[in-house]
Amino acid sequence: MRWFRDRADAGRQLAGRLAHLRGAHPVVLGLPRGGVPVAAEVAAALGAPLDVVVVRKLGVPARPEVAMGAVGEGGVLVADDEVRALAGVGAAEFADVAQRERRELERRASLLRRARPRVPLPGRTALVVDDGIATGATARAACQVVRAQGAARVVLAVPVCAPRAAGRLRAEVDELVVVATPGDFSAVGRAYVDFAPVTEQQVVDLLARGPA
Repeated sequence: MRWFRDRADAGRQLAGRLAHLRGAHPVVLGLPRGGVPVAAEVAAALGAPLDVVVVRKLGVPARPEVAMGAVGEGGVLVADDEVRALAGVGAAEFADVAQRERRELERRASLLRRARPRVPLPGRTALVVDDGIATGATARAACQVVRAQGAARVVLAVPVCAPRAAGRLRAEVDELVVVATPGDFSAVGRAYVDFAPVTEQQVVDLLARGPA
């Protein structure tokens, strides 16, 4: 089933489930790139600041679409030991992938921070938004990053999430908000009619004009 026309539609539907956070004055943090158009709609609906939390998925070398972990700003590293073991990825190979993705993370963070300086999080509610979750590795890293940056409360919100990942993530955040957890989940993109790639320039533009 296609739940959303595009990421903007997904963001508006998600915002409808987040109205209770308006009084908490959250900071909305999108995961680049696909999560930022969703987060922009949520931030607009809540009248909240828009920012990004930059993370990079660590893909299994033979199947890069499968996450075996993630890295995030501030030196955060999340490893999915179960996926690593099933894929037969050793410590040295895992470290090589992490190092490569760390370089890309630093490049991307440098670019995006020119458009939107980091919004201070100490004592704030951090509302972390992505366009969907399959394994949860990237979302886990993002939530760890914002906690390390001083967020007092972490809410993770996505339009669609694999049921297994949702179960794991609920134990790691203060609140998880999801529009759809389809039992036949196979990929995030299948929940969208239009799941076109989001460019870095689109992210920069959204940050430049988003709520501040």
